[in-house]
Amino acid sequence: MKKYKIGYTTGVFDMFHIGHLNILRRAKEQCEHLIVGVSTDEVVETYKHHRPVIPFKDRLAIVEACRYVDEVVPQESMDKMEAWEKIHFDAMFHGSEWKGTDLYNSYEEKFSKVGVKIVYLTPTAGISSTMLREHNEKK
Repeated sequence: MKKYKIGYTTGVFDMFHIGHLNILRRAKEQCEHLIVGVSTDEVVETYKHHRPVIPFKDRLAIVEACRYVDEVVPQESMDKMEAWEKIHFDAMFHGSEWKGTDLYNSYEEKFSKVGVKIVYLTPTAGISSTMLREHNEKK
């Protein structure tokens, strides 16, 4: 039996790569039903200040096709509590680079009141969409 019933994770999933696959696989190993929020182009622009290379509908289809993913939803807001109010997951999976930040300390406090555990996963070393984008721009 898996540790969590409903797991939730989010991402841009631009230029889908092995790091994305590893996060989804490790999240699914710990929950019965994995819901993945894919950031809309508009949400990405608000904090990354550029549009993803791959359009939203294509990124959604790519993530939806992954065997570790049970359900895909648009991430239309960066507010994780807002997502919880709609989905009612009991575990949220996120990259460990956010552990200990003011934002995620605040989420841990809020989520503990509703029985949600934040599970931090170590990102795959040496790969990210940002690295791929920068490598491509140098060519």
